[in-house]
Amino acid sequence: MKTSAYLGVVLAALLAAGCSPEADKKSATAEQAGAADFQKNLLKQLISAKPGDVIELPEGTFPINRSLSLNVDGVTIRGAGMDKTILSFKDQIQGAEGLLVNASDFTLEDLAIEDTIGDALKVNEGENIIIRNIRVEWTNGPATENGAYGIYPVQTKNTLVEGTVAIGASDAGIYVGQSQNVIVRNNRAEYNVAGIEIENTIGADVYDNVATNNTGGILVFNMPNLPQPGHSTRVYDNKVFANNTENFGHEGTPVAAVPAGSGIVINSNDYVEIFNNEIADNDTANIIVSSYYTAGYYSDKSTQEAFDPYPEGIYIYNNQFTGGGESPDHLELKALKLAKFGLSGSLPDILWDGVVNQDKLVDGKLPEPLKLCIDNGDAGIINIDASNDFKNISTDITAHQCTLEKLPQIVLDFDQPAGEDSKMAKLEAEDA
Repeated sequence: MKTSAYLGVVLAALLAAGCSPEADKKSATAEQAGAADFQKNLLKQLISAKPGDVIELPEGTFPINRSLSLNVDGVTIRGAGMDKTILSFKDQIQGAEGLLVNASDFTLEDLAIEDTIGDALKVNEGENIIIRNIRVEWTNGPATENGAYGIYPVQTKNTLVEGTVAIGASDAGIYVGQSQNVIVRNNRAEYNVAGIEIENTIGADVYDNVATNNTGGILVFNMPNLPQPGHSTRVYDNKVFANNTENFGHEGTPVAAVPAGSGIVINSNDYVEIFNNEIADNDTANIIVSSYYTAGYYSDKSTQEAFDPYPEGIYIYNNQFTGGGESPDHLELKALKLAKFGLSGSLPDILWDGVVNQDKLVDGKLPEPLKLCIDNGDAGIINIDASNDFKNISTDITAHQCTLEKLPQIVLDFDQPAGEDSKMAKLEAEDA
């Protein structure tokens, strides 16, 4: 009986194996049909969406071969989780973006966008934007042919980016540009050229993020020839470490000039606070403060007459620094490190190009509100004196031992805890 039962099992297995190619073929065909139906249905939902709609996406990996777009206000797109609902654009044949949104009061949450030709998620000119628990990734790893931007809200107002993961962007993993009133928190950016970038944005809080294994961890930039200059950004409570990936940005783009090994970089932006961060093991420098002219991407092309290329009102305090500056990326910085600190030494935590607006000097000094101020224990600075052909390189921190008025917290109306509005209304009524 045992032998007979065993032979029966073997025979059944052989018969099943003999049928498996046909079964596999049918299964693959059904799978392809299901994927086509998913894309068709999703496109239909996006086109026919109305304000207030919630588009629910199921668990699964779904190949998408063309860009998706949404142009209706007040829509939510929700998946089952950033590792459960996966939109794969690996075989994309039409369009560049994964998802392009031109709408306000928009929420995207709990899904992944992978391997787009261009930007993974772009939100253009909307207000009240929530991007939450999203993963954007180029699964082949860092490569110049990857899309430029992962999460990319631009010209927006009142924007929240939280709980996201961005991997492999050839420009910036998480980028907020030309926007107003922004919070970027609890995200992870890894193996991008720029992990998190705030550019030409007015009023941004960047906190509780992890930026590691990028070329540059967190960037706060101002660039010319854009609709607005940026100012007033707070970068705090972040972990910014080991951002030493070789720069793989497209030649000629601003981020292509960012040295590998850059922790936090401020370029041409005003009124920036960097505080309470853990910044470690960024091989060029843990913090870089530079003007537009020495950032490596200045050209003779015309810029806006009103563009201010100088970083002013920069306040660095209460950060925890470990390591860093031991192996700078650019030859000039390597030579500087060797000459000034020796083979086994390292550049100080803060690298400053020393370029200031001569027209604003009073008795040879910048007014207090425009200074680079450092109140950070034993953290050091190196002024490379770029405006004088590096003739007076200095590590004297005395001129920077100052404090600045702190920037206000960014508040988003839709981000208030339950009951907060009623509590505030009650307090205002009592004051009246």
